[in-house]
Amino acid sequence: MLVDSHCHLGDAAFAADVAEVVARAAAAGVGHIVVIGESRTACDRALALAADDAHLSATAGVHPHVASQWDADAQHWLAGALRDERVVAAGEMGLDYHYDHSPRAEQRTAFEAQMELAGKAGKPAVIHARKADADVAAVLENHPGTVAILHSWSSGPALLEAGLALGHYVSFSGMITFKSWTDDAAIRRVPAERLLVETDAPYLAPVPHRGKRNEPAFVGEVARRIAIVRGVSFEEICAITTDNAVRVFGLGNRQQ
Repeated sequence: MLVDSHCHLGDAAFAADVAEVVARAAAAGVGHIVVIGESRTACDRALALAADDAHLSATAGVHPHVASQWDADAQHWLAGALRDERVVAAGEMGLDYHYDHSPRAEQRTAFEAQMELAGKAGKPAVIHARKADADVAAVLENHPGTVAILHSWSSGPALLEAGLALGHYVSFSGMITFKSWTDDAAIRRVPAERLLVETDAPYLAPVPHRGKRNEPAFVGEVARRIAIVRGVSFEEICAITTDNAVRVFGLGNRQQ
């Protein structure tokens, strides 16, 4: 069994066939899907999906792209959302200095506030980091009591070491199957007990599905690639990453 630890199942790309997508995932051995709510609207969609299927859970947060929307009302909303048992993590949150869709100062304000709320709720924080390694590391260090998941890993070694030193989790996506991927050392560096797999669907479809819409059924390709790089069996990676996902997201309270 596998857990897709990061999937945008509420995205419009799945609007026409979400039930079929979930069924294909189950047939492929994916026992649970964490549906990302990276905005209030996305969280509402994630919660609606999770309400109908115990094999789905939701997250709630404000993505750095829309961090300029962070205000007192957003803070109140997120604090309430994190009390919902279907919400297993805060986020996707973080810093994105590549696109800079929101001013960097506002990104940092929203990130800091969400990390604090996640810690108070006792739920992990799903982190988006792009070309902002030093500032992401600084925010993580400001909140040592908040468990983080560094999602779709593609950052540098300094952030990796900072995250691991704080006991955080690292999730790999289909990106590790691309010809352009050059960081197998990171795949080997992450301790087994901190390793997660994800699709980030509908984005980043792994080889051999590159160029198609990604979906949770393809997360096995990520696990296979990790198994090859680490020199262990596919079954071992499935067991390790599933155990880790159950632990960090508290999935024992929901059916896997």
